[in-house]
Amino acid sequence: MSGIEEGQKVVLRSSQGDCIFVDIKSGSRKISGLGVIDTLAMLGNSQYGDVFKLGTREFTILKPRLAELVNSMKRGAQTISAKDAGFIIAKSGIGADDVVVEAGLGSGGLSMHILRVLGDDGLLISVENRQKHADTGLENIQNAIESWGSKTEHRCIIGDISEVADQIPENVDAIILDLPDHVSAIKALSSKLKVGGRIACYCPVSSQMEDAWQAVESSGLVVDWAGELMQRQWGRASKGGMRPVNGPFGHTAFLLIALKA
Repeated sequence: MSGIEEGQKVVLRSSQGDCIFVDIKSGSRKISGLGVIDTLAMLGNSQYGDVFKLGTREFTILKPRLAELVNSMKRGAQTISAKDAGFIIAKSGIGADDVVVEAGLGSGGLSMHILRVLGDDGLLISVENRQKHADTGLENIQNAIESWGSKTEHRCIIGDISEVADQIPENVDAIILDLPDHVSAIKALSSKLKVGGRIACYCPVSSQMEDAWQAVESSGLVVDWAGELMQRQWGRASKGGMRPVNGPFGHTAFLLIALKA
């Protein structure tokens, strides 16, 4: 098996579980979390699974899979968690070769989950009205696409979704909205859905979910599911056995899925 070469991308996972995304390139440069290093000199000819030490820290070299890329990605806007992303994708019926629209893009966490399931002929269109957030999200997405060797098409439109709706194609398979104002976006985009397609709304507060519910029904859609997902992590107890990890329950947002029947 050949070793890691210049141009490849890897993830370094520390013994504490945090991940750092690294391009293998010649020449010293500063990498957040590592300091100033020459990644080719340090990691060239290594193998996935190799462990090395940098100062007092220990890292394992891993292939950049989805979980590691989400863990290591740059963050600007709040990102949708894997818990919610997985549910949205499954409940919206998103799969290979679909056309999906998301607004907004944020840091690109949800985008990476979607791109991973769309297949080579799928299309993801991201709409983001803040250039700063788009820059961060697009960098994370590009790292993912290059790491996976993905051929999935991704487009980004800068602007308010209600004002750029004419740039969205007809008969899309799914629309995902993570916005302060769902109502105007639903009105602008609901006609773009194909029959059997779904709109998913990510709502930080319950009043947004109620407004989205009324808006999808006013647009002729049927509410398929609405609610919240709770997550509770468990760990090993110091005296043996398993128990819930101390900390809050995993509520992140309210979700609403509506169907065009």
